[in-house]
Amino acid sequence: MRTIFRQLAIAAVLSAPSSLYAFTIPQTKLIHSGEKGGRSSIVLEASKNKEKIASRTKWAEGRGYGDAGGAASQDGAAASTAGMTFAMDEEKNQLTVTPIKSLDGTVTLPGSKSLSNRCLLLAALSEGNTRVENLLESDDIRYMLEALDTLQVPVERDADDKTAVTVTGQAGPINSPNPDESLELFLGNAGTAMRPLAAALCMGNGKFVLDGVPRMRERPIADLIDGLKQLGADVSCVEETGCPPVTINANGLKGGTASISGKMSSQFLSSLLMASPIVDGEVTISIKDELISAPYVSLTIGLMKKFGVNVKIEGDMDGTPSFIIGSDEKYSSPESILVEGDASSASYFLAGAAITGGTVTVRGCGSESVQGDVAFANVMEQMGATVTWAPESITVTRDPNTRLKGVDVDCGKIPDAAMTLAVAALFAEGPTTIRNVYSWRLKETERMKAIVAECTKLGATVEEFEDYCIIHPPADNKVNDNVVIETYDDHRMAMTFSLAACGGVNVIIDDPGCTAKTFPTYFEMLGSIASAN
Repeated sequence: MRTIFRQLAIAAVLSAPSSLYAFTIPQTKLIHSGEKGGRSSIVLEASKNKEKIASRTKWAEGRGYGDAGGAASQDGAAASTAGMTFAMDEEKNQLTVTPIKSLDGTVTLPGSKSLSNRCLLLAALSEGNTRVENLLESDDIRYMLEALDTLQVPVERDADDKTAVTVTGQAGPINSPNPDESLELFLGNAGTAMRPLAAALCMGNGKFVLDGVPRMRERPIADLIDGLKQLGADVSCVEETGCPPVTINANGLKGGTASISGKMSSQFLSSLLMASPIVDGEVTISIKDELISAPYVSLTIGLMKKFGVNVKIEGDMDGTPSFIIGSDEKYSSPESILVEGDASSASYFLAGAAITGGTVTVRGCGSESVQGDVAFANVMEQMGATVTWAPESITVTRDPNTRLKGVDVDCGKIPDAAMTLAVAALFAEGPTTIRNVYSWRLKETERMKAIVAECTKLGATVEEFEDYCIIHPPADNKVNDNVVIETYDDHRMAMTFSLAACGGVNVIIDDPGCTAKTFPTYFEMLGSIASAN
């Protein structure tokens, strides 16, 4: 039986620590209603990590929001970029995004996070040197690069291009440079570094401990560990939680078979796939239940092919497929590879154009993209926007006489971009249902709870279920003004909810520097195409 909880009744539940094992809502509906002019009583705990806070201060100063840049004072004086004004309150570490009338222009996207870290790892495992270009400049990539440095995999930075590196491949597994000691790798909250490295390091020799920030210790990895153990690896995570730290005692592997769950994250399968060509034998990996985010697996397999490895697929990718990597499949360098623009990041600009009726073109991904998140543009089209595709770009606009309309969408293949849909829903006619996003609960923060809380503050009424939510927009699509958006140390929360300013209101982004995880220049890029009310 479904039980309805009003806002005050569920506040305590939503403020509980987020964890897969501590928070489930089987067959329960939670309704959250926003109150105009006030902040919701729902509070989630943001990161208080001192290193993070220091990096955020550096972020603000480097962008002219502090004394170092001379563009803003301690009391939050405004600094401007083309068409948009940012007011940074250094003491509170908050950035005010002022009302946006329209987004118009062309944006060149930074490199894809998922592709950047995959390219770095495959280059390290390959025979030969690989130049990786358009590498994303962000925290997650920095953690992978630092890990490769610690593992003494040679990575040459290009002095003239910060987005290019040359990796000297190891022509097989990465072994510990200190075989008699346990080597510790700190990977922050970078799932695209933690999971692939956990698998790859099991294939060589050495002792390793992979760890990260407190939230990383809440992000499940047990299904990947289970698959590695089936292949014979001596590897473990915290038994009580199924989360990092990951401890590895590697002595090489001889191949074999593994059957894993694909329900929680496609990264587990992708990690096993990328590591399989460096074992001494054939590997077969099967999905025993269902595979979410299948486009990311296709992305992985396509990238492996560019590095000379072919993966045989048996069965339907939408069912319970199996993957075979032959014993003769080995990585070889493509000599150079260009990282495609980040399709998840494209979603903010495309949604902004749809909301405001402006015209925005994103360059770096398009009809020939290997990333599943380009499908977000199709969702904008369903809502009433006009979409034009080119091989390496997407353009979105909306006729002012056409209102956005609510949609009911299965977002299992685009969970990151689906967050952007939650804010677009605030400006639609009728409710929007975002389905098949249980993985939100396992990301950088417990995203389902976070999205529900922040949409509620902005005036929406949100029905929350285990793996989907229904967002009823505010009356007349008028979002609340001067709402403080908690970001929970989650880059996508900051970028997604900045679009609430498209409703003609001020939006205050807490800890704006959390965008450094994947898109450090996001607010500058947003401002460059924005016009103010």
